[in-house]
Order: sequence, then structure tokens, then C-alpha cells
Amino acid sequence: MADVLFTNARVFDGSGDAPFQGDVLVQGNRITRVQRSAFGQRAAPVNGVTTVDAAGAFLMPGMVEAHTHFSWNNQPSLDSIQRMPPEEHILWCAEVAKVYLDMGWTSCVGAATAKPRLDVVIRNAINDGTIIGPRYLAASQEITVPGGLGDTTQPHLPQPEFAFGAVVSGAEEMRRCVRMFCKYGVDTLKINLSGESITGMSSERSQFTETEVATCVEEAKVWGKRVAAHARSTHSIKQCVRLGIEVIYHASFADEEALDLLEANKKSHFIAPGLAWLINTCHHASEFGITPAIARGMGYFKELEHAIESMKALRRRDVRILPGGDYGFAWTPHGSNAKDLEYFVKHLGMSTTEALLSATAWGAPMMRMGKGQLGEVKEGFLADLLLIDGDPLADITVLQDKKRILAVMKDGKFHRAPPMRANAAAGARPETTRWAA
Repeated sequence: MADVLFTNARVFDGSGDAPFQGDVLVQGNRITRVQRSAFGQRAAPVNGVTTVDAAGAFLMPGMVEAHTHFSWNNQPSLDSIQRMPPEEHILWCAEVAKVYLDMGWTSCVGAATAKPRLDVVIRNAINDGTIIGPRYLAASQEITVPGGLGDTTQPHLPQPEFAFGAVVSGAEEMRRCVRMFCKYGVDTLKINLSGESITGMSSERSQFTETEVATCVEEAKVWGKRVAAHARSTHSIKQCVRLGIEVIYHASFADEEALDLLEANKKSHFIAPGLAWLINTCHHASEFGITPAIARGMGYFKELEHAIESMKALRRRDVRILPGGDYGFAWTPHGSNAKDLEYFVKHLGMSTTEALLSATAWGAPMMRMGKGQLGEVKEGFLADLLLIDGDPLADITVLQDKKRILAVMKDGKFHRAPPMRANAAAGARPETTRWAA
């Protein structure tokens, strides 16, 4: 960890205000000074720091991915994901964690794992420095019912351990399941409240009883854990609000009552619609056997239309909509996550500023670290910073190009330092460097 002064940067500070030319000082793992300056103006000297002359590059907060599946292995089916041997699977997860940090996602929220302890092990390995990755909140497997989304057991292999999800039936099995995952050390319990058309159960159907869901939430609260839900159906969205499930994934079929409930409780919920899954299943999965005609027959075109309208309505009602699109399937590969920001602009009508805020300041509370920690370039905040070659406010797609992400800093330490060359200007201090265009 080295103290760093960024100078001549175009600073997007995450407040919602327009970027400004300025300097940002990082000492230890915190931002200690943010100062406006004219381009080319020499920053106030600071002894013992490395000075990075950004030469007008775009400096912004690290991004937060709200719906992350490190253990999804870019395969076209749940079975293909779950059946990867555990030894190879943990190595896969470690490599994927690095990919996310490479692409500027300095914090990620686990949305379900393919084996009971994969997420917990990866989170702990990141925290103790064994592997490289973003800050991570670890999730459970998807909790489901017999025959529901995530129950991939075969008649001749009925044991639950062979299923993609954790299969429960009844309140007491739910209680035991939640306690088991809490014992393992998860941060989040993931419950599949609705179906998923690709698995044979319509996304508009709901599969749990009210008592089962209430038991999950009750037990999670006892352990101080969060509950997140796969909730596409109208009924499941309302269940989330009614029973206090904080994180709602998808929320595609939100009717007027559901929209009203979410608006009335907007400070209590986070919505990550997962548009990438819907868009790419409809239009870009043909080589994996899902042509547009098949996707239409499954109901995905219908759901995509509903999801876009639901998200537009929630945006008008000032409900938080966050990036995270079920990346890790064959047609939504890891590393392409910033497509979500493009989709927000293209399909939901967000401005590029809103899209950037959704991945920074709006996403920061998802990490449950308290106020004043993440998502802004501000004095006292943790030094999670990206230096971008280009202007995401002019072209949001630059964040999809690893070559345009010049530097990634997490917790005051460069994961990827900017390409440097010595600053030959007369009188420059030896520690002064400039990123090489």
C-alpha cells in the first residue's frame, strides 16, 4: 500500500454533480484530500507520495456489482455449473474474482453459489489475501422447493446434495436449512420465490408458502443475516415487501400494487433486474440451442417487455435500480458486466450519470458497511478508485473495455497500476509519474 496523489484528473465524485478537474490524495486506505484545480496546475506538494498525473483521464469510484455468481462457470445449464468438481470449482471462483476486479468491480454482492461453501471460502480467501478479488458478500445456495427452480435432482439420485439448490419442504426444513448456511458463515440467504422459464417452471409462478418464506426471514434475522430473493412473479415481489426481504432480484412482473409497495418502501429494498439475462436469452443464445423463437415460446420476450416497463416505472418512483445481470452463463459471460450500464441507458432511459451512480453511490449501501465508506470520491471514504481512458458520461460502453480501464485501486492499493513513464518535466520530483497514453 503506497500513498498516491492523483493530479490533473477529471473527477466524477459520485455525488451526482458534473465532473470537475481536480486532485485526489490517498493515504493508507482512505481518501484524505479532494481538491479542485485548473488543468495543468501543480498540486500542493505532499512528501513521500507517488504522484500520478492523470493528464485529464476520468477518475471515478470503484463499482459495485449487486448480483454476482462467481461459481457460475460460463456454461449453458444449471447442471453444467453444479457438476463441476469442487477442486476445479474453487479455482474457477478464484479466477473469476480476479476478473471482476480487473474490470473495475471493487465490491460485489454474492447472489447464490453452486455449492454450499464456495462463496464463503472465496470471501474469506479474499479477505485474508490468499487470492485477489473485490470486497465480497457471500451467499448461500439458492433455497428452493422440490420441483422448483434449483431442484436438479434426478429420480435415481434423490439426495439433496446432488441438487443445484438447497431443497426444502415445510417451515422446519427451511429453518434447518437457514441455520446450516448461517453456520457456514454466509452473509446472505438466497431464496427462489418464483420460477424461471428455462427450467420448465414459468417465471410468473411462485413456489413457496407464506409460512416457509416467513420462517426464512425470521431465522435469518435471528442470525443477523440478509435475505435476497429471486422474484420475477407479481406475487413474489409483493412477498418480498410484505415479509421484509431486502434484496429483490428481477422484479419483472410488477403490477401497480407492487410498484406502489416498492415506492412506499423504497429505502428498505434494492432492485437488481438482471436485464442481461433476459436480453441475451432472447437475442444471443442461439448457438446454445435457444433461438429467438424458442425464447419467445418460453416467455422471455414477454418478460423482457414487462421488466423494462417495470424498471421504467420504478425509476420514475425513485426506487434504487442496481447493475447485476446474472453473469456467468454461456451467453452472459463473466467480465461483460458493464453491459448492464449500457442496458440501463438504452432500455430504461437512464442518463449516463444515473447509470454510473447506480454502480457507485447507489450500490454502496448494498455492501452493508455503513455510510461514508464506499461509492464516492470524498474525503474519509475508502480509496476504491478507477482511472478511465475516455469519458463514460459521453460513452458508457468504455467501461466494457479492459484496455480503457487504466488503473484499479481497492482499499488504497493498486490492483492494476496505471502504465507509467517518468515525467521528464524540469524540476519534477522523482516520485512523479504520468500514465502513458
